Amino acid sequence: MATSVGTEETAAGLGSVRRRGEAVRWWERPILVRILSIVFFACVWEVAGRIPVSFAFPTFSATIAAFFRMMADGSMPLAYVSTLQPLVLGVVLSTLLGVGIGTLCGLSRTGEWLMIPMFIVLQAAPVAAFIPLITFVYGIGMTAKTLAVMVLALPVIVLNTYKAVRNVNESLLDMARSFLGTRWQTVTRIVIPDASPVIFAGLRLGVAAGFVGVVLAELLITPTGIGDLITFHRSRADYAEMYATIASIIALSTLTLVFLQWVELRIFRPEKTRD
Repeated sequence: MATSVGTEETAAGLGSVRRRGEAVRWWERPILVRILSIVFFACVWEVAGRIPVSFAFPTFSATIAAFFRMMADGSMPLAYVSTLQPLVLGVVLSTLLGVGIGTLCGLSRTGEWLMIPMFIVLQAAPVAAFIPLITFVYGIGMTAKTLAVMVLALPVIVLNTYKAVRNVNESLLDMARSFLGTRWQTVTRIVIPDASPVIFAGLRLGVAAGFVGVVLAELLITPTGIGDLITFHRSRADYAEMYATIASIIALSTLTLVFLQWVELRIFRPEKTRD
């Protein structure tokens, strides 16, 4: 009996060693695979630019060179100073309002019936059509751009928060009731902590929508910041600079979302990081 147990433990140990050995294969390393995919994309872009696919499609190397030129002359940093102001303000306001409204709708049937249909319509509607209306009402300043960001980000955050609160573990709520917990204690100590992973995922999606909103605002409301660079270089047929500006905002949004996903995994889903 002892021999069989020892044999099973040895086999299990060899299996775990084998699994650890398999885990170091290069195609199973996410970082290496992502780097290779970026290199492959850059090579395809370079080849497509040299064919060329279109006279308005620059090579990857020309785009990178244009990016460093704009960084050196200060036009790119100045554009981002202008663009990030309504983006950050809109995302912060959307987070505060979205989490509050979503929690209220998740806890109250009346709030759900009154507000959730409106946010579902906003999420499904072509939001770019609302931007000229926002401009007509609020002009072309910071307020209009911030509202454009919020129109895209707020519905995502509200709906994710609402779904997270509505799907809180019932056994935890029963436990709170059995211990005579107050409404405030149930919300702050049971509902919000249990729903926080999905709420944070909604915040991440809201940030992604906010990037879309701020670019639309700067292209449709008034050409400032990143939108001004895109419009200006397109009008001058400086396509390398135009593509460099577009690629920079895509890269910034991607890095922001990757960082938020890393925070989400580390704080709210640590079990997924243990491979």
